[in-house]
Amino acid sequence: MGRFYLPPQVLVVVAVLAAVGALLMVLARPASGRGEEKPEPAARASAPATPVDRAVLAAAVQPAADPEPGPPAAAPPPNPGFLVLRPAPGSLLVVRARPGGAVVARLGARTEFGSPTTLAVASRRGRWLGVVTTHLPNGRLGWVNPAESAVVRSRTRIRVVVDLSQRRLVVRRGDRVLRRVTVAVGRPSSPTPTGRFAVTDKLPGARFSSSYGCCILALSAHQPNLPSGWQGGDRIAVHGTNDPGSIGTAASAGCPRASDADMRYLLRTVPLGAPVFVRA
Repeated sequence: MGRFYLPPQVLVVVAVLAAVGALLMVLARPASGRGEEKPEPAARASAPATPVDRAVLAAAVQPAADPEPGPPAAAPPPNPGFLVLRPAPGSLLVVRARPGGAVVARLGARTEFGSPTTLAVASRRGRWLGVVTTHLPNGRLGWVNPAESAVVRSRTRIRVVVDLSQRRLVVRRGDRVLRRVTVAVGRPSSPTPTGRFAVTDKLPGARFSSSYGCCILALSAHQPNLPSGWQGGDRIAVHGTNDPGSIGTAASAGCPRASDADMRYLLRTVPLGAPVFVRA
């Protein structure tokens, strides 16, 4: 067969139509390898950080600085208790009416009742020590110079507080209450004297009278208002009684009275020289 001949104009038209068809096919078909695309969600807008946010963030990412060491906390001072004096063995303890004043007493190793001589210190003036003593009236201190009298020092944390209005005696060691004791107190005509005193002797009651019960805790206090006809001396003591029904009342000649059980506890617990505070 002979060669088929197309005029140039026809070839141009055919070429144009082929190009247009190819372009339409590309536009109509999805992009290769992508499949059907899903629209991505809009990105979440982030709020700008506030100064607090930045501070928190900085604290979270940076190591905390070690606090600067401050001065160590001061420990509370220990409670040293109450100072007590005794004459050194073989020595006399000289008690004066005031520092450098007249001699009131020269005390040996034993009291008039046979207990070891023990003086409670209640004040200090330079080297002079103010002591509670039976040789002076209530409320007055004797004065001891350790350079003049050889003394043995000790301390006790025990103290006794007698509340006359509540008719109660309380034993304390430091701030701790060891025992509360109900007591009889002086009747209105011979009230129990108030003030600061000290324990001088521990004695059996039977040595003196059954009216003292089992035990006597003698004090440095004196009774200035003795009942008429009284023959028992003017010293005040905490003691037992043969009339337990009087405990808790104002019935005595001035001495606090307690049960025998409480008195035995007091003699075991309260040392010679312990201070005794009696308040209205």
